[in-house]
Amino acid sequence: MSVMRRPILIGGIGLSFSLWALESFHHSIDQVDEWGMLGAIALGAGFWLFRKQGKNVQLQLSAPPVDREAAEFAIAKVETVISQLEAEAQNHDAIPQLQQKVGQLKAELDRKELNLAVTGTKATGKTTLIHLLGASLVSHLQQSVTIKETPALFTGNGDDTAKEVALAADLVLFVTNGDLTDSEYEFLQQLKTQNQRVVLVFNKQDQYLPEDRAVVLQQLQQRMGGDVVAIAASPKAVKVRQHQTDGSVNEWLEEKTPEIEGLTAQISQIVPEETQKLVLATTWRQAGVLKAEAKAVLNGVRRDRAMPQIEQYQWIAAAAAFANPVPALDLVATGAINAQLVMDLSNIYQQKFSLEQAKTVAGTMGSLMLKLGLVELSSQAITGILKSHAVTFVAGGAVQGVSAAYLTRLAGISLIEYFQAQEISVEESRGLNVEKLGETLKKVFQENQRTAFLQGFVKPAVARILPEYSQKQLEAANG
Repeated sequence: MSVMRRPILIGGIGLSFSLWALESFHHSIDQVDEWGMLGAIALGAGFWLFRKQGKNVQLQLSAPPVDREAAEFAIAKVETVISQLEAEAQNHDAIPQLQQKVGQLKAELDRKELNLAVTGTKATGKTTLIHLLGASLVSHLQQSVTIKETPALFTGNGDDTAKEVALAADLVLFVTNGDLTDSEYEFLQQLKTQNQRVVLVFNKQDQYLPEDRAVVLQQLQQRMGGDVVAIAASPKAVKVRQHQTDGSVNEWLEEKTPEIEGLTAQISQIVPEETQKLVLATTWRQAGVLKAEAKAVLNGVRRDRAMPQIEQYQWIAAAAAFANPVPALDLVATGAINAQLVMDLSNIYQQKFSLEQAKTVAGTMGSLMLKLGLVELSSQAITGILKSHAVTFVAGGAVQGVSAAYLTRLAGISLIEYFQAQEISVEESRGLNVEKLGETLKKVFQENQRTAFLQGFVKPAVARILPEYSQKQLEAANG
């Protein structure tokens, strides 16, 4: 990449030095400060505190019902991502495998065999229920049904696998022993959000008194909005006492017959009536998973192209800030550098920002970075590290230079993270979501403000700014 082909960059740096020249003649520091604020120091975004919404009493289905057109459209979106990957990395090893998976998805649209998943917390009777259903459904259904148990939920590991298995199934039986805990409710809500058909199974109902059993069942039905079945997969044996004519008493435990008829009946009704609907919903979900997989590959290709750009601009920003004797003027040069960085990264991620959009993004992000206090925090941290290396005694501008490089890097990485979360589209032009970008910036800053990272960043930055200040001197100063 030739820096001389970047008109925003060259113009911005030139403006910075021109303002410095004017300042030396007219000593109008206040005006210079105003120019600096308008120029902005870096890309960035505002931060809004994450507002957690309260839990609804009844589970909500946010995804629209899936028909064949919706499932086929979801598959088409996967193909769009793969096509984009082919355009940007024709010989990537992942392409044949992704294409094969798309073919499998298309074949799934007409699948007749259904997959059931049984999930729930530990010791709710999942395994026993599966054994009983396996035998019971054979006599009630005319089509093949496969039943799979997920790992127990909320045991410290396996939750992601359980969710993956549940979402890959056509129908989920969620087994509970009583009213839902918050964790169970949230897991069910995640399934519902992904348009997963769920039947809530209230097992071990025999362990409740009749009036308590009715209360629990009513509460579960209210939470689920229906699709709740009470069963006793392994009812406790009942003690039987028989009085003999001679006055003696005989006692024994009488095994009870499992009570799963209601569940068997509901599954037997759902399967023949909703097979196509369930299969289409599963295909739609799996298309979303495959799309995320393809997008991750594409984002990896783009990130490999983007990081060298960020590194080049961070060192340009460092040099520009170090060379300017007026700290406020660093803002103008860095703002121009980051505007050009916006342009380059938007092209890599197919966002295709116009020149004016790039300037707006750079200015907005820079001002929000100031509001977040990231400039002050990073400068303080870098000053402390430089003092420990005795670099500030060599060059007073080292802090400005290293800070400019560091903030430019944060800005670039924040843009990468933001772009990666966007929908893959080469036709549509989207506006900037400042709130999401701000959240991304704060997250990136938190991940990159650790002392170990800053120390590792400062050394090469100083070597760029002060090449005569050798690595040996740095190590000696560091003791």
